[in-house]
Amino acid sequence: QLHLTMSEKTKLTKSLKMVQNELQEKESEMKREISEHKDRLLQAEKELQDRLTEANRKNKVEIEACHEKISSLEHYISSQKLEIEHLKSNEEQLNNSLKEANQALGELLKIKVR
Repeated sequence: QLHLTMSEKTKLTKSLKMVQNELQEKESEMKREISEHKDRLLQAEKELQDRLTEANRKNKVEIEACHEKISSLEHYISSQKLEIEHLKSNEEQLNNSLKEANQALGELLKIKVR
């Protein structure tokens, strides 16, 4: 009886050690996989951050270019308004000169007719 019990104990001890070894191997494997996943996650986060940084840089450049274009267009509009005012003034002066010339012509024609 004792011999059977001791034999059973030895079998159970071996079995327990095998199960413990398997668990340790599985634990090691899981730790390795977790480590790999963490590394991939960190790499993905870094790539994403790099892309965001580059996108922000490009956006800033584009925004600056838009501001410069707006400024240029505002300057152009301002100069066109001044040109329009100048042309209106010239038109008024020309109209006045034309009226005076027509009046003078009318006076000359009256004198000539006499």
